[in-house]
Amino acid sequence: MNIKRLVAIICILLGASFCWVILGASLQFRTMESTQNLGRAVAGIWGPPMTQEHPSLYYLSPNKANGRHYFQPSASAVNVKLSYEPKKKGLLWNRTYLVNFVGNYTFENPTPIPQTIYIQFKLPSNDATYNHFSFLVNGKPASEESKAADGITQAVILEPGRAATLAIAYETRGTDRWGYAFGDSNRVRKFNLQMDTDFTQIDFPSGTASPTKRAQNSRGWTMIWDYPDVIGAMPIAMEMPKVLNPGPVASRIAFFAPVSLVFLFAVLLIMATVWQVNLHPMNYFFLAAGMFAFHLLFAYLVDLIPLTAAFVVAALVSMALVSGYLFIAAGKRFARLAAVAQLAYMILFSYSFFFDGLTGLTITLGAVVTLALLMVTTARVNWTEKFTLK
Repeated sequence: MNIKRLVAIICILLGASFCWVILGASLQFRTMESTQNLGRAVAGIWGPPMTQEHPSLYYLSPNKANGRHYFQPSASAVNVKLSYEPKKKGLLWNRTYLVNFVGNYTFENPTPIPQTIYIQFKLPSNDATYNHFSFLVNGKPASEESKAADGITQAVILEPGRAATLAIAYETRGTDRWGYAFGDSNRVRKFNLQMDTDFTQIDFPSGTASPTKRAQNSRGWTMIWDYPDVIGAMPIAMEMPKVLNPGPVASRIAFFAPVSLVFLFAVLLIMATVWQVNLHPMNYFFLAAGMFAFHLLFAYLVDLIPLTAAFVVAALVSMALVSGYLFIAAGKRFARLAAVAQLAYMILFSYSFFFDGLTGLTITLGAVVTLALLMVTTARVNWTEKFTLK
C-alpha cells in the first residue's frame, strides 16, 4: 500500500459521501412534499386532532359578565372508544383513528326561581363529519338546537332544584391525538371518563392527566379518569401510537451512510494490507457503489412495499453485489470478511434507525469493537514494511 493509493481511496470515500448527502436531501424533499400535499388531503378526509370540550351551562343574569352566569354539570359520565387506523400516504404514515363518543350529563337549576337553562355543546371541529349524532335533553331529541360557530345550543326551563339530563353521542375521525378539555372550568364534580383503546402503546401528552385506574386487556387498554371533586382539573388526552415513517428513516440512514463506509473501508484496507491482498482504488470504487446500491434501492422501495421488506430486499441485493464482487476479485476468504463487515456496519447500523435512541450507542459500540479487533489482529504487524511513500 502506498500513499497515492490511500489518497485515491479517501477521494472515493468523499465522493461517495457527497452522493449520499444528495440522496438524503432528495428523500427529505420528497418527505416534506408528502407532508404538505398529502397531509392536507388526509386531514381533509380524516379530520384534525380532536379535542372535545366539556359542555357549558348558563342562565341569563344581569349581574354577570355578558349577562350570563355559567355553571357546571352536577354529574358527568363519558365513554370513549378509540380505534387506531393509520393510513400511509407517500413516504409518511398518518396516525388516523376513529372515535366513538358517548356523554351523559346531569345538571340542576341552581337558583331558587324557575330558570331557562341554556346548554352549549361545542363539537371538536367544524370541518369533521359526525355519524350517528344524537343530542337528547331529558331523553327527547332537541327541538330547537342551533348549530353556530360556538357549537350547539339548546334551552330548557327548570323549576328550582329540578334536574335534567343531557345525552350526546357521535362517531367521527381524527388524526394524531384525541383529548377532552374542561375549558375555563375551575372545579369539576362527579366526573367520570372511561376510555377504551384497541392499541397497547399508550402515551399521555405533556400537560394532561394520567388515568386514576387502568387495566390492559387482549385488545388494548381500559382507562378511567374519576374526579369526585377536583379543583384545577387537567385536560385528558391520548396520543396515537407512533408509526415508523419510511421517509424520515430512509433519509437519516442515507445521511449517516458515510459512517458505515468509513468503518468498512478501514477494516478492508487494514486487513488487505495485513493479508497482502492487492486491491486497487477502482476495487474500492465498486465497493462504494455496491454499498450505495443499498440506500438507493431502499429509498425507492419504501414507496411500494412495507418498510421492513424494503430494507431486507435492499440489504440482500447490496450484500450480493459486494460479496460477489470481492469473491471474484480477492477470493473467498476476503469476501467472507467483507460480508461480515457489511452486515455489521451497513445492515445492523442502518437497522438501528428503526429504534429511537439506539443510533448513537450503535455507532459507539461498533467503533469500540472494531478498534479492539483491529488492534488484536494487527498488533505484531510491521507497518513500516506495509506502507511505502511511492
